[in-house]
Amino acid sequence: MAIAEDVEDGGQESVRQPLVQEETKSIHSSRERGSWMVYFSTFVAVCGSYEFGTCAGYSSPTQSAIIEDLHLSLPEFSLFGSILTFGAMIGAITSGPIGDFLGRKGAMRVATGACVAGWLAIYFAQGAAALDIGRLATGYGMGVFSYVVPIFIAEIAPKNLRGALTTLNQLMICTAVSVSFIIGNVVSWRALALIGLVPCVILTFGLFFIPESPRWLAKERRQKEFETALKKLRGQEADVSQEADEIQDYIRSLEQLPKPKLTDLFQRIYLRSVIIGVGLMVCQQFGGINGICFYVANIFESAGFSVSVGTTTYAILQVIVTGIGAILIDKAGRKPLILVSASGLVLGCILDAVAFYLKANEIAIQAVPVLTVAGVLVYIGSFSIGMGAVPWVVMSEIFPINIKGLAGSMATLTNWFGAWACSYTFNFLMAWSSYGTFLVYAAINAMAIGFVVTVVPETKGRSLEQIQAAING
Repeated sequence: MAIAEDVEDGGQESVRQPLVQEETKSIHSSRERGSWMVYFSTFVAVCGSYEFGTCAGYSSPTQSAIIEDLHLSLPEFSLFGSILTFGAMIGAITSGPIGDFLGRKGAMRVATGACVAGWLAIYFAQGAAALDIGRLATGYGMGVFSYVVPIFIAEIAPKNLRGALTTLNQLMICTAVSVSFIIGNVVSWRALALIGLVPCVILTFGLFFIPESPRWLAKERRQKEFETALKKLRGQEADVSQEADEIQDYIRSLEQLPKPKLTDLFQRIYLRSVIIGVGLMVCQQFGGINGICFYVANIFESAGFSVSVGTTTYAILQVIVTGIGAILIDKAGRKPLILVSASGLVLGCILDAVAFYLKANEIAIQAVPVLTVAGVLVYIGSFSIGMGAVPWVVMSEIFPINIKGLAGSMATLTNWFGAWACSYTFNFLMAWSSYGTFLVYAAINAMAIGFVVTVVPETKGRSLEQIQAAING
């Protein structure tokens, strides 16, 4: 009897074990398929980020050729270059309402259409007017992409991948700027405009194959599509009941509140998340990035360093360090990265301030080029590891979905206004005092450290609903 029972048990165990293994394999396989859909959806979305960088990087390598071919004056070309920022501001203002009304995919389609129209206007341009219209349209697309891409990625990604995947937004922007600079030196300005259409083509077709944001679908009470999208992202066999319940419970709690107006953003329940989102954008832009980025060639030239060597090193370092930041953000956390970044920005500004002080007072002139290059490279490396990407990651995480459109538009508009203000005032500040300019930026970055330490929470490893409840609870 004992032997028979042992045989029977052993037989059952031998049957049961493969079944368990097969079930486990099936679950793992489903999760892998779900992860691949998250990765593919992210790839499609960050084509918008790449388009952003392509638009931003277009004017620098094409300046001489456009001026010569279309007989533009320097003020006419300056308007062409700067009108991009105004288009982006308009895009930032409208991006939130569009993303709320048409969905995240709908907003990306609008931005893609604007960029396609803009590039075609630039390609066929025979004068300044068509150039400016095209540049304004691509700027509008940039403004929408700058809001909707990180929001979409944050809303589809599982919490353990959210930071790294959202950081790809900044990595693709940096890569596109560098690629545009390199390609722009070997192709005509019209050909470069056509190359700018490539990310748009990928986006146009890719958006047909990826799901909409499940959180937006839940907010719109599209229950069946919500469940389908979440299962598609997590895998058909994955148990999404807990995540779905958490999302829906949070949506239901928000639906009990009145539809927010702009003035409601300053109510106590939302004020902290608004301060964090807008404050990080102020820290990012007013610390000097666009002044230094736009005029880095002039900085190297005035310091007596090779412009080609300096700008190439700058571009390569920016891409590499942004990639490192993407790897570290879900391991080290948002707050440590941004604190290290801001500390490096202070150091880089101080090095450049010392270099220009030595030059102004004709002290140790031979050290000026080395100190200047070191300062700029420390600055851009530090910016790329944290301050460049982390504010966008945190912005995509902290706003409750019922105010995400309004609050996200405000944060994005703040970012673009800061970009314009910094680039516009840089030459005036340098004319006032070259070393004083970098001391001002150092002081602003030092204040950013205090802001992050006292106000910004750590969001690593938490669901969006947990983050928003903790901040706004």
